Amino acid sequence: MSDTRPVLASITDAQVFLDWYWLKAELVDHCRSVGLSTQGTKADLTDRIAHLLSTGERLRPVRLARPTSPVDWATAELTPETVITDSYRNGPNVRRFFVAELGGRFTFNIEFMAWMRANVGRTLADAVAQWRAIEYRRQHGQRAGIPEGNQFNQYVRDFFAANPERSMADARACWAAKRRRPGHNRYEAVDLDIVP
Repeated sequence: MSDTRPVLASITDAQVFLDWYWLKAELVDHCRSVGLSTQGTKADLTDRIAHLLSTGERLRPVRLARPTSPVDWATAELTPETVITDSYRNGPNVRRFFVAELGGRFTFNIEFMAWMRANVGRTLADAVAQWRAIEYRRQHGQRAGIPEGNQFNQYVRDFFAANPERSMADARACWAAKRRRPGHNRYEAVDLDIVP
């Protein structure tokens, strides 16, 4: 395996493609150039390209059902009894509700937003209780998991767990060097040795 990052358009083998880190923008551009859909997450695009390289078959994106709820989260009058619908969206109106209920320390975070999307049918009172539970865990040192597709954030978290005395500039330099090499993108102690 070469240590020189190949040009994406020149790759003909799925495993070679999967051995390298690609930005979403690179994947979108490549999908456009080979006639694949550019819809979806970075993982969706990666799967489509790998499938094309493995089989020669172009996968179509899975169409998700459109929201059926007519609730307009940007303008609706929100109360603790408001039911979370499939049309839920974060925004200033929703933020005002949560700040009124939880105070100025309220912020949207990844774990809370994922809970909101996964709990259609529950109420905003349930959401307030969930935010408090998340905040309690955070204040007591329990960290939320990082979504699988967010490799950079996971790398940085693992980097600082192993190197608390290092700076964010060090973490970014190690990440940049790591992603220019083939293989996985998880932090390893040897990453400190590959920084130019």
